[in-house]
Amino acid sequence: MMKEAVYHRPGGPFAYPVTPRQLRVRLRAKKGDLDACRVWCADRYAGDKEEGSWTVCQKVASDQLFDYFEGLIPGETRRIKYVFHLRDVSGEEWWLGETGLEKERKEAGVFQYAYIHPTEVFMTPEWAKDGVVYQIFPERFHNGDKSNDPRGAEPWTADARPRHDSFYGGDLQGVIDRLPYLEQLGISAIYFTPIFLSPSHHKYDTADYYQIDPQFGEMSTFKELVREAHRRGIKVILDAVFNHSGDQFFAFQDVLKYGERSRYKDWFHIDSFPVVQEPEPNYETFANQVATMPKLRTEHPEVREYLLQIVRFWMTETGIDGWRLDVANEVDHQFWRDFRKVVKEINPEALIVGEIWHDASAWLEGDQFDSVMNYLFRESVLRFFATGEIDASRFDAELTRARMIYKEQAVQVMWNLLDSHDTERFLTSCDESLEKFRLAVLFQLTYVGTPLIYYGDEVGMTGKTDPDCRRPMIWDEKLQNKQLLAYYRRLISIRRNSKALSRGSYRTWHLDPNTGVYAYVRQYGRETVGVVLNNSNEKRAVRLDVAWFGPEYLVDALRGDLIQVNQSQIHVELAPYQGMLLMQSIEQSLS
Repeated sequence: MMKEAVYHRPGGPFAYPVTPRQLRVRLRAKKGDLDACRVWCADRYAGDKEEGSWTVCQKVASDQLFDYFEGLIPGETRRIKYVFHLRDVSGEEWWLGETGLEKERKEAGVFQYAYIHPTEVFMTPEWAKDGVVYQIFPERFHNGDKSNDPRGAEPWTADARPRHDSFYGGDLQGVIDRLPYLEQLGISAIYFTPIFLSPSHHKYDTADYYQIDPQFGEMSTFKELVREAHRRGIKVILDAVFNHSGDQFFAFQDVLKYGERSRYKDWFHIDSFPVVQEPEPNYETFANQVATMPKLRTEHPEVREYLLQIVRFWMTETGIDGWRLDVANEVDHQFWRDFRKVVKEINPEALIVGEIWHDASAWLEGDQFDSVMNYLFRESVLRFFATGEIDASRFDAELTRARMIYKEQAVQVMWNLLDSHDTERFLTSCDESLEKFRLAVLFQLTYVGTPLIYYGDEVGMTGKTDPDCRRPMIWDEKLQNKQLLAYYRRLISIRRNSKALSRGSYRTWHLDPNTGVYAYVRQYGRETVGVVLNNSNEKRAVRLDVAWFGPEYLVDALRGDLIQVNQSQIHVELAPYQGMLLMQSIEQSLS
């Protein structure tokens, strides 16, 4: 056994409470090294000779280098000590405790989880675990009120190709008008990119955080939108741009006018006075010297309180259901802790989602965000389905790592996106291959976490990166891909009616790096769902063990085909880029 690869620590994703009296522990070991892993635990004050309890740790996942084992250990007194007992494939036995990996239990010591405080159990909103989110870029979704169109609004046509300064007139009334469409699609929440007053089409350069941009409508329109969405069972999530403001923001305008005499000069990161914007800004900005987006000093008490007051206003005044946080990784952690406290005091079931494109574990300990936009997921899906840069083995390994760095509570509600307003459209990344795209969509809507659908993907919209990915929504039904839309509706319906798909565990079932066949299982209680994907341009046949499924036949929910089980195995044939969604009954497949 490679002892150097064995790892555990009593914190982070390796040890965390799932209830006030239950701890999930995770251990990592070299891939293929361990034959068995179990953990002994007891009250921290129990003597060495007092009895504790044993829990078997199951191997839950593997990546390219490591196997991961997990177990749930009891903590009736909330004070826990524990030690792992490992057996490697050669039969040697080892103990792992706080002292290290040892042959003798006494020498290994024990790990300590001092006390499970109920307030420290990471709780995420229940509704989010069953959610399917739809992202709307308000300026490009639907024009429901021509009277508030910005000057120079361009024609809303399917062949429109936006520039960075294009406007088309999308607004909140347009979203209200299309709520029946969204309800029929089956989504459970809408995420809006910013709607506050701003000179740009994207609104990420906020001028007034308390005012809805007039091109989108009025406060009364937004309140009506929230009421109508809620009536249809749809949550509403707004975009909070707190890393930076726009240069038309009142505080920055005061700094431009009064310089060092401005009472707001410490709200920003200013290098020198007077403040200049051209040819280069002498203050910190969003990204690389974007002069119109000065970075806010969120650690400043006045800035912090001003922004938190904005949160209180929109939540209490309109009843929104959560926030997506722009450039969340560049705002100080204490601000986000204060932010979470304010949000959860107003609505404990409000969802908090950060925009972080990399490992976000520092923000997902339970004291800041509930979730992040899962760009780690997107990158793996892009390279497996769209570009073919990685094989099934590498794909599975990357997915495993992206799950293992987080606590389960966060994994359950991660926003799994294929694309967004910041990326190329996924269908475009697939060279407009609908077969590849449909396979990726099947994976997205059956993987662990929350699917995030970018507006228009469901009707086959394409587009390169910003601004081309922000084309006006195609509403002409003759130009929509109706088969793709029906496919989305079907998959969303199946997902929302399946606890296994919305809340179940995830286990790799089969993978073949040479053929592109990848299969996995979702389980929740007695419900089991299997997904088989042929990510190749050739017909594939595969034999799969289904002893744990139970019935004599399975149903492919996508086609309605019955698949006979023979001696606890099934033999399936898949056409190029075909996927199968295997369920235990016809009733499940008709959900």
